Amino acid sequence: MIRATSVIRAAALARGEIVDRIVLDHGDRHRRRMAMRGVGGLAFLLDLPEPTVLDDGDALALEDGRLVWVEAAPERLLAVRAGSDHALKRLIWHIGNRHIPAEITDDAVFIAYDHVLAEMVRGLGGSAEPVERPFRPEGGAYAGGHAPAHGHDAGHPGEPAGGHAHHHGDGRYHIHD
Repeated sequence: MIRATSVIRAAALARGEIVDRIVLDHGDRHRRRMAMRGVGGLAFLLDLPEPTVLDDGDALALEDGRLVWVEAAPERLLAVRAGSDHALKRLIWHIGNRHIPAEITDDAVFIAYDHVLAEMVRGLGGSAEPVERPFRPEGGAYAGGHAPAHGHDAGHPGEPAGGHAHHHGDGRYHIHD
């Protein structure tokens, strides 16, 4: 099976033979190694040196130089809004306190659809409207300003001695020795 061994970021994508496209949700855009099949039927193995977040518009470079276009799949989300900047900041604090992935835009915060969180937001005076769109959550403090990253520097306060704990941004959380 042919392998995709590198990512060409959308901003750096100049030209190349795009032979297929892959449509992935937020969770599947954070991978290192995974068998994939493009929309057009091309089967390949994603085989990157480290876990990488694939963004909408990136391309996966196959071993033979051909490219597979990456497209962010629409997902069921909640668009959280409030009547003022202060009210929205307050909602963001409550959402962040639950350690769930969130995408922050100029006028809304997008989170994965969850009826319990929708009721919480409404109970705090905000609106939470279901929408379907690609999800591009923030990467977190240790992700280098990009989407979720796997690695960390040395331990953080409150982490177990000799190891570290982290959240992947897609519901997975674990501790390394």
